[in-house]
Amino acid sequence: MSELASAPGDTVSFPDSRVGGRLPALDLPLDRTTIVATAIASQDFEDVHHDPGKAQERGTPDIFMSINSTNGFIDRYVTDWSGPAARITRVALRLGVPNFPGDTMRLTGEVTGVDGDAVMLRVLGSNDRGVHVTAEVTLVPTGGNAR
Repeated sequence: MSELASAPGDTVSFPDSRVGGRLPALDLPLDRTTIVATAIASQDFEDVHHDPGKAQERGTPDIFMSINSTNGFIDRYVTDWSGPAARITRVALRLGVPNFPGDTMRLTGEVTGVDGDAVMLRVLGSNDRGVHVTAEVTLVPTGGNAR
């Protein structure tokens, strides 16, 4: 875990969360297999997530990541940072530009609020074309004295 944030922009850990603290960035290279496998794992069988021809018929150059996959990667990013001492109680996300095979999605996060034991985060996922996802995430301790 990271050290206590002494100023906005410093990297923080869940127990030491302060408004303005930043989570470490995570770069996720996305290949065709990852996009297809995560869609299938989340039971999203929409053809645009695995069939390049169908995706092109619908106006995109290739298959693209599903919203369920994006949500899963956000959950992974946040829980990798928070560790087992926290659980996610809320995720609200808004999609932007698609993620295609060959993209790298960079996830970044910032603590936007602390209310009692709850920690609120803003998470961005971006690729070379812009912001893929903007999410608001709320975490709480799993029990005991986590904060």
